[in-house]
Amino acid sequence: MRRGSDIASDRHLVVTKMKLKLKKHWITREIAVQRFNIASLRETNKPNQFKITLNNRFQVLQDLLKEEESTMEDNWKGIKEALTSTCQEVLGRKYH
Repeated sequence: MRRGSDIASDRHLVVTKMKLKLKKHWITREIAVQRFNIASLRETNKPNQFKITLNNRFQVLQDLLKEEESTMEDNWKGIKEALTSTCQEVLGRKYH
C-alpha cells in the first residue's frame, strides 16, 4: 500500500501484480464437417451401388432443373444435396 498525494487522506493506493491466463475463444461451426467412409468403396459391390444411386439422383435433379428456371446457386445446392445424401446412404459416415 502506498499513500496517495494527499497525506491527510484516509485512503491508500493499492498496487499489485497479477498473472492472468486467458482462455481461448473457440469458434464453433454451424454445421459439422461430414466425413464419409470412403474405404468401403474397396468392397466388390459398393462402387457399382454408389454409381447407380448417384446416377439416379442426378437424373431426378436434371429433370427438375429442366422443368423450372433456377439460378446457379440453386443448381449447386441440388448437386451438393445429391452427393451428400448418396454418400450418406451408400457409404455411411466415418466417425474417427
